[in-house]
Amino acid sequence: MSNTLGTDTAAGRRPQGAPRAGDADTATSPAPPRAAAHRRGRTRTRLEIAALSAPAIITFLAFVIFPVALAAYYGFYQWKGYGDPTDWVGLNNYRLILTDPAFHDVLWHNGLILVLSLLIQGPLAIALALLLNQRIRGRSTIRVLIFVPYIVSEVIVGTGWSLMLQSNGAVNDLLHRIGLGSLEADWIADPDLAIWTLMAIITWKYIGFAVILMLAGLQSIPDEIFEAAQIDGASYWQIQRRITLPLLGPTIRIWAFLSIIGSLQLFDLVYIIWGQYVSGTAGTSTMAIHMLAQGRNAGNYGYGSAVAVVMFLISLVVALLYQRFVLRRDLRGAVTEGTV
Repeated sequence: MSNTLGTDTAAGRRPQGAPRAGDADTATSPAPPRAAAHRRGRTRTRLEIAALSAPAIITFLAFVIFPVALAAYYGFYQWKGYGDPTDWVGLNNYRLILTDPAFHDVLWHNGLILVLSLLIQGPLAIALALLLNQRIRGRSTIRVLIFVPYIVSEVIVGTGWSLMLQSNGAVNDLLHRIGLGSLEADWIADPDLAIWTLMAIITWKYIGFAVILMLAGLQSIPDEIFEAAQIDGASYWQIQRRITLPLLGPTIRIWAFLSIIGSLQLFDLVYIIWGQYVSGTAGTSTMAIHMLAQGRNAGNYGYGSAVAVVMFLISLVVALLYQRFVLRRDLRGAVTEGTV
């Protein structure tokens, strides 16, 4: 045994258990600092995120946060819109808003528009999306025609409808020609009809966006689910009620959120069609219209700024509550913790 061991050693073979050359140096040299490398990686990731998001953050601060803060500052003054505000009134502008019947009316109008938009556009958009999701002739053309009003400018839409809906406009003329002259009305100025006229225009203008969202949600549902339900004997309406609507829920909730915020901030169509004065008597005035009429046009920029702040706070509270109680389960899976 001793001769064999000596021979192996002399031949350059390493006995079992003997250390390799350089093992001592490897054992004594420290391992790479993984913690430091991880920290450097996290720092680099954060710098990349900061560099990429900085333009958007600066734009948001300059065009959203700064104007809101400036409006809040002017809301504490009785200000004519030029020079430095000097007539400090404190919270009087906000007290006036809370006790002003005109503001209560426009707040009611915004709430009514919000509810009607959800009740009218939502079911109609889902029905059209289900129809256009089928293999029917001319499906692409119908999709384009439904979406076209959404991409048309509000100025064009408002001007066109205001001309057609006048007492001697195209709508009444068409009703007269087809023998329905008894249905002719003052679609714009009649307080009993104006809000429904506005809802018809809003639905015609924005239904295309809702339909496109619903179609995208429908096409994200795997066909295998519907095929399995059909094999199990489920009817068409059972499939829609039990499968389609639940799986379309996230899309519906996102659309509803966008519709709510848009209804609270509605301005352009009302201003173009009704104007700041007719809208008040016709029952279509909104918070944004009230802000313009009682602020800039009345020479009271302090009150108008206070109305803008109140409108911003209402929209912010509604958005936060909606995200907290409605969108919470949809956003839960979209946020990944510990990635940065």
